[in-house]
This record gives sequence, C-alpha cells and structure tokens, in this order.
Amino acid sequence: MPTSPQNKQLPAPPDPRLFNEDLAPAAERKWGTYSIFALWMSDTHAISNYAFAASLFVLGLPAWEVFLSLLVGITIVYWLMNRMGHAGHRTGVPYPVLARASWGVYGANIPALLRAIMAVAWYGIQTWLASTAVVLLTLQIAPGLATYNHNSVLGLSTLGWIAFMVMWGLQAVLLTRGMEFIRKVQDFATGPVVWLVVLALAVYLVVKAGGDISLTRSLTGLSGASQVEQSLIAVSLTVATFLTLVLNYADFARFTPDHGSYRRGNLIGLPVNFTAFAVVAVLVTAGTISVFGEAIYDPVKVIEKIDNPVVTVIGALAFIVATIGINVVANFVSPAYDFANLAPKYLDFKRGGMITAVLAVLVMPWKLYSSALVIQYFLGALGAFLGPLVAILLVDYYLIRRGRIDVDALFSADAEGAYFYRRGYNPKAVLAFLPAAAVSAGLALVPAFDVLAPFSWIFGMGISGALYAALARRGRIAAGAGPIPEEIIPSQVRGGGVAEPVVPEGRAVAVAPVPAKGS
Repeated sequence: MPTSPQNKQLPAPPDPRLFNEDLAPAAERKWGTYSIFALWMSDTHAISNYAFAASLFVLGLPAWEVFLSLLVGITIVYWLMNRMGHAGHRTGVPYPVLARASWGVYGANIPALLRAIMAVAWYGIQTWLASTAVVLLTLQIAPGLATYNHNSVLGLSTLGWIAFMVMWGLQAVLLTRGMEFIRKVQDFATGPVVWLVVLALAVYLVVKAGGDISLTRSLTGLSGASQVEQSLIAVSLTVATFLTLVLNYADFARFTPDHGSYRRGNLIGLPVNFTAFAVVAVLVTAGTISVFGEAIYDPVKVIEKIDNPVVTVIGALAFIVATIGINVVANFVSPAYDFANLAPKYLDFKRGGMITAVLAVLVMPWKLYSSALVIQYFLGALGAFLGPLVAILLVDYYLIRRGRIDVDALFSADAEGAYFYRRGYNPKAVLAFLPAAAVSAGLALVPAFDVLAPFSWIFGMGISGALYAALARRGRIAAGAGPIPEEIIPSQVRGGGVAEPVVPEGRAVAVAPVPAKGS
C-alpha cells in the first residue's frame, strides 16, 4: 500500500542550539591522500619541529639515534591519528560534535574550550613569530626603516606592529574562505615550499663542509645511559607535541572519502615525511658546525649567517608561509569549530575563526611568549589536559560504543536523547577527567617531578581511560563486543537541516525518529 503524505514519518529537525551547517556531517569529502599528506607537511615543517630535532643532536644524541627516537614517537602518533580518523571519517562531524557522545551535548563545550584556549594562545604566538620574519625581510629590502624598529608600543615597535597586523590580515583573508579553500592553499603552497628551502640549505652546507659530517658521533660525548634517557624523552615529547591534533583530527578526517585516504596520508605525512624532515634538520645543523664553527638549530639564523640578500628574502618568505601553514592546521581550524559549538545558532566556522583571530591580538602573544612563567604554568597545564581528553574520546568510541554512534542524536537536546545524560552533561566523563588532569598537570608542573614531566601525558591518558572505562561499563555491555563497523554512519542531518526520507513506490518505510527539541 503506497505511503500517503498523512502517514509518512518525517525526522525532527536538529536543535538550533546544537546545529549549523558547519557542524553538520560533511556533505562533500574532497580531502584525498595528497590533501592529508599536505596537511601534515604544513604542520610538521614548522621551525619548532626543526629546532626540536636539531636540539637533540646538539644535546649529544648521535644522528641515527635522533632519527630512531623521532620515528618511534611519530609512529605512535600515526597510530593515534588513525584511531581518531576512523571516528571522524565515519561520523563526518568535527571534534566538538564528536565529543558530545562522551561528554554530553552541552558538556562537550568543556573539552572544546580547553582546546580552543590553547589554540588561541599559540595562534597569536605563531602569528607574532612569523611577523618577526616579516621585520627581517623588510629591513633587508629597506634598511632605512630600522628607525621604526626601536620604539615600543605595548611591547612592540611600530614596525613590529605593522608586520604583526600584516600577518594577522593575510591569515584572516585565508581563514574566512572556509575549509575547502584552506585545503587548496595547503596542497600547493604551505606544505611543499619549506621542503624546497630546507633541502637547498642542506645541500649548500653539506657541499660547503666537504661532506665532513658524522651521523654516528655524539657531539657532547653523552654516555650510553644518558642517550637512552634522552631518546625516551624524545619519543614522549614527540607524541605530546601532536596530542593537540590527535584530539581534533576529526575536523579533517571528516572530509575524507574513504578510510584509505586518511590512512595513506597519515603514513606518508607522519612516519615518512616527519622523519625525513628531521634527517634534513640534523644535516643542516651538522653542516653549520663545520661551516660556521657552531651548532645553529634555528633555520632563520642559518639563513642570516649565509649573509646573502637573495637567500635572506627567499628564506624569510618560506618561513612566513610555513608559519601560516602550521597556524591554520594546528591553531585555527579547531577553535573555529569549538567557538561555533558554543552557540551554533549565532556562530558558524567563519565567525568562530574571527573570534579566534581577534582574541589572538588581545592576549598580546609577544608578552605570553617572553614570560617563562606563563609558558610553563598556563600553557603547560593546558597541555597536560590533552592526554586525558584524548583517552576519553577513544575509550568511548572503541571500548564503550564499539563505533556505534547515533549521529542524529548528537544534534538533539531532547531530555530522553542518547547523549543528553544529566542536563546535557555526562558526569562520568567529568569524574574520569578531573583526577587524571590533576595528576598529569602536577607531574608536568611541580619541580619535584621533573624526571617524570616529559611523560605526564601517559599518566593522564592511562588514568582517565581506565576510570572512564570502569564508570561507563554499563554502556559497554549494551553495545556488545562485535567488530568496529567501517562504513560511514548514515544521518538524516544535512547542511540545510534534515534530509526528507526517500519512500520507494508501493512501500511504507519506517524512519527511525530523531528526538525533538527538549529542555
């Protein structure tokens, strides 16, 4: 009997307090293998990652041990990214929406805001660091402007303010164009350009050094036991550095067309590309010892040492582009979604992004970065929270729900909804997070625990994961023990609201109802 308009069941619309088009499951999935690879090029080709690899060599680890340590660390990161990518790909929703499954439809704002606060601070710091390269470039081209680089207005010179606002404006133009435009820019600009410059530096210095570079010698004569200790620290810090992106990797994996795309992109972009970049960083640093008589592990200073105006201009431009790349990937996309998640009815991705950009100026990042106390205690404490947050998301998806997420219920504020819990908050997630975060932050910040500080995230992940698994055991029993599904989870929620169910002619179809708006 044909279904009549009177008895055809339509899905309830998503709650406007939880929904907008940017938070809806991805309608287009154009991030293939190369786009994910380019994403990691944009992130890993940062001055900070270069300096980290180079500093391990300068500290006394033989080059081969630096490569091995970083390869082990980034392989752990690769595994974690694939786990989070699985959830992002199948649900098609960004990180703060995915977090609603474990934290509650309103409680998800807790982990989202913690991630956003850290991102805002680092977004500002990276913008300012890039602006220093703009100042260097400007003075190379027009030395007469040095006069404007010696005064101070709120901690920056006139030239410094102009450079900072130029960088701020360039990024704002890029960021307000949306995720698809960001993908195209990183595919062809921010990722590959730094490779060309760093490879050129390596070739120049190796040739200049006459090939006199050892990959097996310790620069400081570090003992065997100390080498093992430093290697373990390097492994742990590599993972800790990438936990921010592990946490919100769903923001990118949601746009991949299949599981193979993000897995292949992760493989090439992380273990392969990151380790190769570390090899080049160490080669350049070793070359500076032979050529300049000292180990220089800041690539910008290496370029200055070469003392060639053309090299300086090209190098400065390359690292400006690189900083934009890492800023977009690591420090913009997540808070744009996170702020949009606070009030989806009024804030979309672009408005959330502009809030991020404005706050990044107001925090005066040059003052944050110049204060060791702020970096250690404020940003250090926030970083210690990342491990527990990652653990709760992964334990919830893999152990508790076995990958069975009701995507439509993520947008429902009905009191009977699957993820409403208690007034929209899941107390089990809070109870698992607080003690784990306290232990992790304590180990990271209290001087008495200096030896354990680099490993604080491991304790945080272990404690929060175990507590959440124990507290949410009833949900695990209900989900069963079947295999984790691979297919994309179907959803009636679309960019325009909900999709009307298709009813085949002559057949009545029952559509699973999406809970209506509630309290």
